[in-house]
Order: sequence, then structure tokens, then C-alpha cells
Amino acid sequence: MKKICSFLFCALTLFLLGCDSSTEKSQNPAQSNAPQLETGRFSLQKMIAPARLWAGDALPIRMKSTTSKDSLGHDGKAAFWQALFASAAKQKMENFSWSGTPPRGVDHGTEDTFNSGNRSMQPFDLNFLKVDSDKAYQVAQEHGGKQLLAKNPNQEVFYLLDWDSRVSQLRWHVIYGGSENSAQLTVIVDASTGDFVHKE
Repeated sequence: MKKICSFLFCALTLFLLGCDSSTEKSQNPAQSNAPQLETGRFSLQKMIAPARLWAGDALPIRMKSTTSKDSLGHDGKAAFWQALFASAAKQKMENFSWSGTPPRGVDHGTEDTFNSGNRSMQPFDLNFLKVDSDKAYQVAQEHGGKQLLAKNPNQEVFYLLDWDSRVSQLRWHVIYGGSENSAQLTVIVDASTGDFVHKE
């Protein structure tokens, strides 16, 4: 009987300790408000299901990350990604976004007209995306990015994924700067092979 009581007492103590620590974690505002940083592929996968609910044939045209004071875009990760999806059947397109900061999750914008004849706005097959943004970042670092970050560790880096219909290639643009127009360096990486394409 003593052994059973001792066992029950130990089990109850461990259970209560577990409850206390989990309660502390859930009530810690610093932890719950910390941004969740993710790669482009992770974020795109989160957006695909809602996009397919909008249109069963929805495919992405392009995806872009956004930087913030909590998320400079280093290591190929960001707290906010936005993707433009198109539906050939509906002849419409719509923006979807994934956020790793409160309120977390996927959101979407409003429909717009989609012209499938526009070669600069061609959807891509998801099977082409074999190399994630973190790998693209590593390639970009080897082609000038490392030197820029050594000079300025707070340099913003954002990512753009699109389809180049001229050469049938899915590409990551790793952009060192606040915008495409003010970029200090842009490195293009093949999103299917991970090969360096060129820099601008």
C-alpha cells in the first residue's frame, strides 16, 4: 500500500510540475509575440490550400517576402510572405499571404482579372520548386552577399520567386536592399537546381 501511495504521489507531483511549466510558457507574452520566421517554400505550402479553396486550379505566379525590424530576411527566412495565385478557369488572380506575427496565419485579398496571354504573368507548376529560399540565400552569400552583410549586419534581404517564361525557369531573386529599385545587389538562383544564374 505504501508503495502505491508513493507512486501516486510522485506521479501527481510530476503532473502538476508539467502543468505549471506549460502554463508559464503560454502566459509568457514575449514568447507568444515572437515572430515565426519561415522559408518561402513553407509559407507557400501554407497558402496553397486556401488558394485551392478559392479556385481548384489555382497556381502561383510569384511570391515575395517582406522585411521588418524583427525580420531582416537573413538565412532565407521571413515573418511575412505574399503570393499571387491565378486561375485559368476563372480568368482571375488573387493575393494570398502568410504571416508569422500576430495575427498569425493565411489571409487573402480581392480578385483581379487574369490574362493568361501575358507572358510576364505566367503561373508555375509547384514541382519546379525544389530549392528553398534558405538555399538560395546561401548561394547569394557566395556571390557578393557575404561581403555586404559584413559591412552592414542590419542589411535587409528579401526574396522574390517567379517564372521566367523566356527560358522556362523558376528563379529566386535574393535582393539585398529595402526594395528592388534601391537594391545594392540582386542574385538570381535557379529554384529547381540551386545553381547560380547571374547577379545584378
